[in-house]
Amino acid sequence: MDVNWVALVIFVLLFGFITWLGFVAARWRKGDLDLLHEWGLGGRRFGTAVTWFLIGGDLYTAYTFVAVPALAFGAGAVAFFAVPYTIIIYPLMFMAFPRLWRVSHRHNYITAGDFVKGRYGNRWLALAITVTGIIATMPYIALQLVGLQVVIGGLGVAGDWPLVVAFVILAAFTYTSGLRAPAAIAIVKDTLIYLTAFVAVVAIPIHLGGFGHIFSAVPAAKLLLAAPTGNSTGVYGVYITLAIGSAMALFLYPHSVTGMLSASSAHAVRRNAALLPAYSLMLGLLALLGFFAFAAGVAKMPQFAAGFAQYKANFAVPALFLYSFPSWFVGVAFAAIGIGALVPAAIMSIASANLYTRNIHREFFNRNPTDKQEAQMAKWVSLVVKLGALVFVLFVPAQYAIQFQLLGGIWIIQTFPAVIFGLYTRWFNDWALLIGWVVGIVSGTWMTAAVQFKPTYSLVIAGWSVPGYTALYTVILNFAVAVALTWIFGGLGAARRDQTVPADYHA
Repeated sequence: MDVNWVALVIFVLLFGFITWLGFVAARWRKGDLDLLHEWGLGGRRFGTAVTWFLIGGDLYTAYTFVAVPALAFGAGAVAFFAVPYTIIIYPLMFMAFPRLWRVSHRHNYITAGDFVKGRYGNRWLALAITVTGIIATMPYIALQLVGLQVVIGGLGVAGDWPLVVAFVILAAFTYTSGLRAPAAIAIVKDTLIYLTAFVAVVAIPIHLGGFGHIFSAVPAAKLLLAAPTGNSTGVYGVYITLAIGSAMALFLYPHSVTGMLSASSAHAVRRNAALLPAYSLMLGLLALLGFFAFAAGVAKMPQFAAGFAQYKANFAVPALFLYSFPSWFVGVAFAAIGIGALVPAAIMSIASANLYTRNIHREFFNRNPTDKQEAQMAKWVSLVVKLGALVFVLFVPAQYAIQFQLLGGIWIIQTFPAVIFGLYTRWFNDWALLIGWVVGIVSGTWMTAAVQFKPTYSLVIAGWSVPGYTALYTVILNFAVAVALTWIFGGLGAARRDQTVPADYHA
């Protein structure tokens, strides 16, 4: 592909702007960035509006904007599971996470690992939660760079050097400004994304002859879920379990927890649970772009053959924009997606650094660091995490990053019993939770490997085949083991330790 110079100039100018914004964010709501809660949580001072942009920028990533339409383009209606799952999650956020904010604020917890250690008094259970969070997040960061790589390729820029430049920019402003940088940039990113989504949903159907023409051009098999046949729930079971399991996992990721704990109050978290469904509307509109790309026939256009050969269905959205819009707007849209990679990648690296510093380095290597030493360790770890993601993208096929990210969702959901149930009860035995976690991790990994790293596994129950999301099946097994062993260990008189009291969870 030839370089689209107009789009590239717009892209570079917007990237230059957010780079400047990332550095000046260090002086926004100024605090001592030699304190970990200031660097890694923004001083817990973000109000409702900033938290809305931060969590939205955190959860709705560049890869989301590329992959969800790509799934609709390739697989059809099943891609829309992403819409109900992002709706299901917000009642859980409304109920559970204000409690996590309150107890974390009162005990200076910065990570989910801190909470688990305080709640259960078991450093090994906290280590399991911590390692799960870090490992599940690493491929997620790599996928943000994959999304950035796709749009850079769409601009006609060859080679890996733009990714290296983007990494240096990301590393520099994250190290300097901490969580304040992605919080400030998220406002720009979300504004551009909303602008792009709404313009695309209005302008592209007009360009293609209307929604009626678009949906008539898409095969019926892509527009609707296939009806179950025989003794199987078919794709219906897949759709439902993907929605429920993804909802259970989403806010357990370290970057999600970091976004919520940076809020100024539990009320800000609750208000965001009511406001964030606006992003679900946008996600539904973005998913439609996959159908738009199919109806436009971009995969058959010779000018996009190289892009589809290299990036497969992930090139559907860039090709659609290149086909439908003038170059200047392509630059705006691609910058929105590119900035949508930097915001979550920054938050993810900060969250991983917080986890390592608080729950591994402090717990096992240096139990009494100074505040400055603790913050400095987190800054260095955030650089290492981003460098690891960059190396993964440059030297490992993108398919492996996708497979590891799918495994990450199966792994992170195994922290649900310890974290979410722990916000409501101390009934569970800590060793029972740890063994349940092991069972969930091992069974989930085995089931995923058995089906060549697909996210779904077909269970046979009473003669019925029930294909479903492996994460949901394995966390149910995890929970069952934890319940059974808690009952057994409770009968043995196992000791219970808890740093928190019931009043910590209430206003």
